[in-house]
Amino acid sequence: MKLEQITVRYIKMPMKAPFTTSFGTIDEKELLLIEAIDQSGTVGWGEAVAFVAPWYTEETVKTTWHMLEDFLIPILLHKEVGHPDEVSALFSSIRRNCMAKSSIEGAVWDIYAQQTKQSLAQALGGDKEQIEVGVSVGIQSSAEALIDLLKGHVNKGYKRVKVKIKPGHDVEIIRAIRAEMPDLPLMVDANSAYSLSDMDVLQQLDAFNLLMIEQPLAVDDIVDHAKLQRKLKTPICLDESITSYEDARKAIELGSCGVINIKIGRVGGLTEARRIHDLCKENNIPVWCGGMLEAGIGRAHNIALTSLSNFVLPGDTAGSSHYWYEDIITPEVIVEDGYIHVPQTAGIGYTPNMKVIDKLTISKKVYQ
Repeated sequence: MKLEQITVRYIKMPMKAPFTTSFGTIDEKELLLIEAIDQSGTVGWGEAVAFVAPWYTEETVKTTWHMLEDFLIPILLHKEVGHPDEVSALFSSIRRNCMAKSSIEGAVWDIYAQQTKQSLAQALGGDKEQIEVGVSVGIQSSAEALIDLLKGHVNKGYKRVKVKIKPGHDVEIIRAIRAEMPDLPLMVDANSAYSLSDMDVLQQLDAFNLLMIEQPLAVDDIVDHAKLQRKLKTPICLDESITSYEDARKAIELGSCGVINIKIGRVGGLTEARRIHDLCKENNIPVWCGGMLEAGIGRAHNIALTSLSNFVLPGDTAGSSHYWYEDIITPEVIVEDGYIHVPQTAGIGYTPNMKVIDKLTISKKVYQ
């Protein structure tokens, strides 16, 4: 394939409810959509998942557009590409900027799947017809409000619940949840809010039969996570610390975790995500697909990735209606009794809803 036109759209989507973590609160998501057209007229879509501020990684919506416009699009536009795996090699001279790379690589994967008459899941090597889905819940005003929310999600069939924690909002909250819901498949996500000096607090979480503790320590750390994992019974799941295959390899060798969360944008695209999946499978490290409050395009990519065999834990790919009044795809992503059906049609399996996209677009630019 050879990309002849790339359109970048900046859109803003209001959320149904604010989402609060140790970093702060989000009540609307600003993101970039990438529409790529190759010489045959096939259209592929990608989504940039960076936030407006650099609190998850160093990337933002604006830096993503800068990287796309000034570096990545010029490298890829009018270049002959035989397979999406080649995109990573083409971008290898550009350090990091994983979310920018992932956004346009995802569009290439969509085109490739359509042209080879495969679903994106099949093109990646996935074989599941449906995937288990969990849900991520932000910090709430009280334990009572959180528990009411969790019960609602359980009643909807979600297979696992993730609760955000931070210092001062951790052990007692989880104790209250367990008192009400002792058998709930439950994990916690710290988003790097702790240090080794908090060892005693984190060890107290061992009493609550958690599936995992996600990213308790610094984003760029795997050494101290190894020290912490040796002191905990609960598996540590690494998220922000894993930005590449090499990060995953080193973390596994050091014993820094028992689980890895794979986010397509964080690791630079579907090709690298699949490599990390395969490495973890070889080393008996279970993986799951994390969420970045994706709109429908990014959510479709997550569903396809989760169809790979070693995604054995429910991911954060909740249905469209969980976050959005109106998603940007048709049909919207629907969860039925805790499962999402993996599309079998060619490409991402969902159609961009241009009426909604145009309504939400703040600005756009076409590159030819």
